Amino acid sequence: MAKEFTEEDDALLAELGVEVEAKKAVTRTPREERIIAGFEEIQRFVEEHDRFPQHGEERDIFERLYAVRLDRIRKLEECRALVEPLDHQGLLAGTSSADSPDVEELDDDALLRELGVESETASITELRHVRSAAEKRAAEEIANREKCEDFEKFKPLFDQVQHELDTGMRTTRPFERKAEIAPGRFFVVGGQKAYVAHMDEAFLTPQGMTDARLRVIFDNGTESNMLMRSLQRALHKDEAGRRITDPSAGPLFGGDQEDKDLASGTIYVLRSKSSHPVVAENREVLHKIGVTGGSVEKRIANAAKDATYLLADVEVVATYELFNINRQKFERLMHRVFEPAQLKIDIKDRFGHPVEPREWFLVPLFVIDEAIEKFKDGTIADYAYDTSGANLVRRK
Repeated sequence: MAKEFTEEDDALLAELGVEVEAKKAVTRTPREERIIAGFEEIQRFVEEHDRFPQHGEERDIFERLYAVRLDRIRKLEECRALVEPLDHQGLLAGTSSADSPDVEELDDDALLRELGVESETASITELRHVRSAAEKRAAEEIANREKCEDFEKFKPLFDQVQHELDTGMRTTRPFERKAEIAPGRFFVVGGQKAYVAHMDEAFLTPQGMTDARLRVIFDNGTESNMLMRSLQRALHKDEAGRRITDPSAGPLFGGDQEDKDLASGTIYVLRSKSSHPVVAENREVLHKIGVTGGSVEKRIANAAKDATYLLADVEVVATYELFNINRQKFERLMHRVFEPAQLKIDIKDRFGHPVEPREWFLVPLFVIDEAIEKFKDGTIADYAYDTSGANLVRRK
């Protein structure tokens, strides 16, 4: 610790010809101390992130607070003069954002309210449990649901997903990115299974972020017309939020491929993204069943240009490996079983010629899986598809 000079020390230094400059004590008001402390917090942010704090609902709440606070300091001449000697990063040279609120008379508590944050603590330096306006909207969209009037159409999907989770065909994984949110996908949020039944055209938010309106069905018979980013935030916020994986049945006859087994190909089940009214109305239960000896991805790469795929992109909802089986015969058998539910639709190819696709069936995915199970145990010939009950029934 530095030693303070006494009067005797000052006298001794004077005799030695050393002038002692009396230091003036700098006194600041509590308000000035608070302004400086707030500016130093902004400086630490810039040092850590190598950029100025920015506005936007997608930003961390502390970054948004620093951005608003910096705007305030820049606007008030009193504040600028106070912190200018400390500004080695050029913070004051920037311009305030046009989107920022009127911050001239706001303290930190008022800033939090302006940012739409609810705090369970008294001080901004002790914030632990805060929710931004975007997070609150996401929670409200999850909580505010309406009764799903056509839930009977979706209930079999939830039943099958639970069955596939129980049997290990599906698993749950932590949600990671918004790209995982797509029509036909299942999630666990708020303790309930959620199914993305429909997604509108994407649009850009004022912050330049991609978003889209969704129709999300929940397994308790309710639905929500929420934004994709609201579902994304809810999944990130929920510690138990999960993505339910697509089904993976593995080899048709179970287990791993053995040396004596010959790979026959892959059976794939597709769902169309076509905007055709008939397709859109029945999207959840309309599937194409096909078999390929090569890559499924290559097979469907040009789906949007092929009338066989309804001239639209498709998504793969299930695949099954085939071993020691004539895939053409297997495909014909599966098509014969589901023939009563074959989609009747005329599509014109790119040359204007009418095409009637024959591999699309109005059959729920869980029924297709059940048919494959019966093929495995050799009993499929005993069953037929009943369109009225949407299930397999034993032949008479």
